Amino acid sequence: MATASTPPPGTLGALVDRLFATFRVDRLAGGRQHAYVVREDMRRHPRTVRSFKAIRWLLVGETVVGLAAVAIATVLASHGVHVPWAVWFRSTVVLLITLSLYVFAWRAQLGYYWAFARLRLFSRIFPLVTVVVASFPGLYPTWMVIEQLVFSGLMVAIAVVLSNPHLRTVFPAPVRRGSRKVFSRDSQV
Repeated sequence: MATASTPPPGTLGALVDRLFATFRVDRLAGGRQHAYVVREDMRRHPRTVRSFKAIRWLLVGETVVGLAAVAIATVLASHGVHVPWAVWFRSTVVLLITLSLYVFAWRAQLGYYWAFARLRLFSRIFPLVTVVVASFPGLYPTWMVIEQLVFSGLMVAIAVVLSNPHLRTVFPAPVRRGSRKVFSRDSQV
């Protein structure tokens, strides 16, 4: 069975990794698939590394978009313009979603299949939800609708990166055995 990469001792990554182990975050978030990890050589493959680098940059873009939305709302409110509660709520949610996506990307880069699967799922669902909510007339000001469309575009870009044939080969779905659908740890990539 492959094991996840561990960050160098004394780093922030090592501290967070210990916290994840202490609070069993991988077990809670990954369920039955929590221990399913892809092989080290596949994680270190140059195309895999490039893909996760692109995902990190796209997440940085999402963070900038989220912070810009909060900044615009703050400036407007400080100038006496009424900023609807939906704008504040949406801005906060975008930043929290982006934070969770950073965690999923980090754990996926360490080889955890569950994190890859969550990141891939959310990068497909969030753009759809965002576009539907942005289409409600009068719910958001025009600048916020534009912000939502940019956020959706970045999420779609993440979904495209995660769907490339190389990453699908690196992160195959766990093999199911029998009718109980027990995931096999013996058939690592």
